Order: sequence, then structure tokens, then C-alpha cells
Amino acid sequence: MAKPRVAVVCGGPSAEAEVSRVSARGVAEALRKAGHEVVVLELDPSVATRLQEAEVDVVFPVLHGPPGEDGCFQGLLEILGLPYVGSGVLGSACAMDKVVAKRLFRAAGLPVAREVVIQPHEAPAEAAARVRAELGERVVVKPARQGSAVGVGFGEGGLEEAIAQAQRFGDPVLVEERIEGKEITVAVLEREDRVEALPVIEIRTPPESWYDYQHRYTPGWSEHVIPAPLPEATYARTQEVACRAHQVLQCRDFSRADFVVPERGEPILLEVNTIPGMTPTSLFPDAAQAAGISFEELVAHLVGRALARAKSRPSPA
Repeated sequence: MAKPRVAVVCGGPSAEAEVSRVSARGVAEALRKAGHEVVVLELDPSVATRLQEAEVDVVFPVLHGPPGEDGCFQGLLEILGLPYVGSGVLGSACAMDKVVAKRLFRAAGLPVAREVVIQPHEAPAEAAARVRAELGERVVVKPARQGSAVGVGFGEGGLEEAIAQAQRFGDPVLVEERIEGKEITVAVLEREDRVEALPVIEIRTPPESWYDYQHRYTPGWSEHVIPAPLPEATYARTQEVACRAHQVLQCRDFSRADFVVPERGEPILLEVNTIPGMTPTSLFPDAAQAAGISFEELVAHLVGRALARAKSRPSPA
């Protein structure tokens, strides 16, 4: 019996497009090894036509940042009636917008940092004065709808400049109090009818550096310590919060939650990624490997879930 034909979609206009293409090459190769027929497509204005012409059975979006990870592409696939891997429109949109996600996390009682939200039209000097009054200078400045640390800056390096840089993306800017601690990530995978947290990872970078774009994607520039050396209760708490965050956002199939864990106190949830990176330096494949799941098994499992959903969907009347 022939394996389903899979379209791996990548690239697009996102600032993370090249990383997406690297992830897609790995996913496509793994699916071919698992026996699938695979076509790799670029996210561009002709993608709907090319998906229909390719006669694929399922779509595997490997898209980082908008408009591929924020629900827009997922909405297109819903209109085309094509099953796809990963979160749906709502979960994708909520997770991509860090401001919306934080509001949902806080409403659910999950531990998050204090923040100030700055609108794109606000003058950086006035916004900076408001941030200093509420949070002080030790803050992290982030575009609300970007990933891979794109556009991130720090208050100590010049708060007005960091705000202006983040505003260039045209979205609200999220400014959070900077909490010192270990950088921790927890991969979440749905298997059968359960949401499962995979082994916890600590991310380490050289002294006086942080897990920025270069340290994420340059081999040898960061270290993934598995399992993370955390107290047992803290380790379990990060897994619990990661699974809960996945559910609060209505994510599907898989996600990855990022934390900072201070020396004392509760782990702080930073954000959830609905399409985690699949590059040779990415965290989700490492967590799966630590759980005894090969990369080929992981991507085949995700495709299988998407197809199973399509089969269980009620037929139109």
C-alpha cells in the first residue's frame, strides 16, 4: 500500500525563512527515509495552486514566524480541505502573538513575568519612560509576533533604541522584566490521547552571551544539556506548565515551551512555539531523541496524526 504523499511547505517572507528552509530539508529527507513521497514547496502567492496540482494527501508546514506560523497558512489549508501537521488556526494565532499568549497564560494561573506592552505608534522615548516607571531598566524587549529571538533587545543596552528596533516589525512590542536564571525548554508531544512532556533541556551559551539567532543556528555555539540539571520538583513543574500551556493555547500535535528558571522561585514561562525548529541544531529533535524517538519516527508520527484527524472528520452533509 502506497504511503501518503506529503507536501513540506517552507520559506516565505518571514525573517526566519532561511531557517525554515533548513528545517524543511531535514523533515523532507526523514519522511523519504520513512517511505513517503515528498514534494517541497515554497510559501508564496502560488502555493495554493501548487498544492492542488501536486495532489498531496497531507501538508507538513515547516514555517517559522508570520504568515506561516500565525494561523494564516493554516486557514488557507482549512479552505483547501487539506489535512496538515500541527496547531490549527486559533492555536497558531494565539501562540504567535506573545501579548495574547501571556494574557491567556496569566488567566490560567501559569507563572509569567511582569510586562509592559508598547504599541507600534508610540514614541520610543515616551514608551521607555513608562517602562522605567513600571519595570525599571533591566528588561527584555521583544517584537510581539516574531520568533527565533528576531528583534530582541535589552534595556541596559539602550532602552529607547531597543524599543525602536522592535517597533520596526510593525507589531506591538512586549517588554518584560529580565529574570536571571537557567534557559530551559520543554518539548510537548501528543501521542494517542495524551499530552506528553519530553525530557527537559537546559540551553547553555558561552559567558557574556545569550541564546540569540546566531547561537540557535550555528553549530557549536550552544550546548543542549539533557536532562536539565534541575531539582526534581522544578523539573516536574516545567513539564507540567509546558503541557498546560499547550492546552491553554489549544495547540495540537506538538509544541515547545521556553522558560527561565531562577535560582529561587517558580519557573517562568516565556512563550510557546507551535512549529518548533527541525534543523540540525534544534531543540525538539534532541528532546525526542532523548525520549527514544528518532527523527524519522517523529515526523512520521506527526504525519500520521494529521491523516488520522482527516479520517475521523465528519463528512459534509
